[in-house]
Amino acid sequence: MIKSLNTAATGMAAQQSNMDVIANNIANVSTAGFKKSRAEFEDLLYHTVKEPGTATGANSVSPNGVQTGLGVRTASIQKDFAGGSAQITKNPLDMHIEGNGFFQVLTPEGQLLYTRDGAFKKDPSGRMVDKNGNILQPEVTIPPGVVGIDISPTGQVSVLQGLTEPPQVIGQIDLANFVNPAGLRSLGRNTFSPSPASGNPIVARPGQNGIGQISQGQIEASNVNIVDEMVNMITAQRAYETNSKVIQTSDQMMQAINSLK
Repeated sequence: MIKSLNTAATGMAAQQSNMDVIANNIANVSTAGFKKSRAEFEDLLYHTVKEPGTATGANSVSPNGVQTGLGVRTASIQKDFAGGSAQITKNPLDMHIEGNGFFQVLTPEGQLLYTRDGAFKKDPSGRMVDKNGNILQPEVTIPPGVVGIDISPTGQVSVLQGLTEPPQVIGQIDLANFVNPAGLRSLGRNTFSPSPASGNPIVARPGQNGIGQISQGQIEASNVNIVDEMVNMITAQRAYETNSKVIQTSDQMMQAINSLK
C-alpha cells in the first residue's frame, strides 16, 4: 500500500485536533479569565531504507541516507497564561489579578481549586463566592448593611459601616501561583486543579513572591485574539484540504497500478 495514504490520514487527524482547539478558543472569546490553547505536533517514526553515513564505497559514505516520514500526531495542547485585558465593571466584588497568580476557591465537596475569573458575589451568609457557589479562600464574609467595600492591591478587604465611621478590616485575600501553570488540569467552569506537572501551589500575599496585585472593580477578559484565531482556522482548513488531496492523488495512483495489464 502507498504509505502516503496513512501519512495524509494522520495529517487530517492532526488538523482536526487543531481545529477543535481553535473552536474552543473562539467559543470562549468572552469568557472571563479564559486562557487560550495552542495545539503542538510532532512527526512520527521514520521508515529508514538507508541510514545516514552508511558506507557507499571504499572511502565514501551516504551524506543523507534514505528516510521516509510516516506522518504526524498531536504532541500536546499548550495553555497560554498571558494576561487578558481589563474590563471595567465598577462592581466592588470584581477583581482582576495584574500579573501572575490565581484565586483560591473551595467547592462544596471540599476540593480546593484555582481560577483567574475574579467575578465574585455574596452568598446568603455574606461570604464571597464565585458564580458556581465556590467559596473564596481565605474566606471573607461581608457583614450586612455595609455602605462600601474596599479591596486593596495587596488583598486587604475593608468595609464602611457608615459614612462617618472609619474603615474596618474584615479579611485578607491571598493568591496562589505555580512553577508551571501550563501544567494545571483544566476542569471547566473557569477552574483548574494542580497536577504533577504544575507543582504544588505557592500561596502568598498579592504583590509578593512574583504574584500580581489585585485591581478592584474590574475583571480579566479572555486572552483570545479573535483575528489570530481566524487566521489559524483558515490555515488549519487549508492544511486539512491539502492532506485530503494527497489521499485522492494516492488513490488515483493505486487505480493506475490496478489498471496495468
